Amino acid sequence: MDIHSLTRELFVKNDSKIVMLVADGLGGLPMQAGGKTELETAQTPNLDRLAGVGVQGASIPVFPGIAPGSGPGHLGLFGYDPLTYLIGRGALEATGIGLELREGDVAVRGNYCTLDAEGKISDRRAGRIPSEESGPIADILSKVTIPGVEVIVKPVKEHRFVVLFRGEGLGGQVKDTDPQQVGVPPLAPQAVDAASARTAEVAAEFVSQAQELLKEQPKANGLTLRGFSAKPNIPTYEDVYGLKAAAIAVYPMYRGLARLVGMDIVGQAQTLEEQMEVLKENWDKYDFFFIHFKYTDSTGEDGNFDAKVQRTEELDAILPSIEALGPEVLIVTGDHSTPSFLKSHSWHPVPTLLVSDCCRPDSHQSFGENTAITGGLGQFEAKYLMSLALANAGRLGKFGA
Repeated sequence: MDIHSLTRELFVKNDSKIVMLVADGLGGLPMQAGGKTELETAQTPNLDRLAGVGVQGASIPVFPGIAPGSGPGHLGLFGYDPLTYLIGRGALEATGIGLELREGDVAVRGNYCTLDAEGKISDRRAGRIPSEESGPIADILSKVTIPGVEVIVKPVKEHRFVVLFRGEGLGGQVKDTDPQQVGVPPLAPQAVDAASARTAEVAAEFVSQAQELLKEQPKANGLTLRGFSAKPNIPTYEDVYGLKAAAIAVYPMYRGLARLVGMDIVGQAQTLEEQMEVLKENWDKYDFFFIHFKYTDSTGEDGNFDAKVQRTEELDAILPSIEALGPEVLIVTGDHSTPSFLKSHSWHPVPTLLVSDCCRPDSHQSFGENTAITGGLGQFEAKYLMSLALANAGRLGKFGA
């Protein structure tokens, strides 16, 4: 019996509210031996106060030693084994902007990049080109035509876009074309299995035509393709937890992931303060709220320790707005660690704090990596966080006689 079979069997209906506040890439590292992490450096009076009445631990997103992408990281937090439920980034992005995937579709996340005169990548994100500049470029790429395949290109945010290939004989197993470094050209699309060979051919033709269309662009004169994926099959929050769930997220990818697990996407908030307003407006309509904050991740990826500290402090400042609504369970965590020291996602366990009236508080009076690793939750797999949330909300009955 798996965890979802148990939660289906044991879930109890009540009026409790659960809030999961996800600071993307929350975990960090010190910049020098013996120093403090970004979370430990930040002034976080609210998190530290909550640590005094809650219980904390360190969650393992996928498996020890494995650095997860944002998709697997969030799936784990939502209680889905990321090694069982494989959802590509393309499907997340496409669903996040409202595209409905059909059987046989393949969705791909695209990044605009800057190429030098030799066709090598000089900037993997085209200078983080603003959305108002990148949006019209998607219209240019919509001019790509491939016989037997419908090509749909939509802007996402900043340097990101989505391309959806719709046609016969398309599989979703194609390797990324992003080499994850500068000074080298983008990689060629390469099929992982025979069923995806046609997709790789289509993607190569798309890239060829796109490069010609983009060659005069000052920043986004190239592109890379990531997260090739077909439509996933995944049970919903209502099905496995008996929860009516809502997502309050700015970035389309996270909205897409939430939609794929059956959450309603509420509001059009762009700031933390606006997200708090959306939370308040929808408080009586839902049992579970997923609130996503991106910028602890993007600052970590940029290697900007001080900026990540500042973003962590911004997150801390909005906690009283959540507390004022009186959730029975409040969880603060991250989908993975993104240390500024590494400028990338990492395998390090993620600090996680759970507060409820019936949790078993540990002795810690602050919240950070060092306290989390010795907290009352210990080190645990992220996929069990939802069962802990349900139990603390009084939503799980007893197993067995």
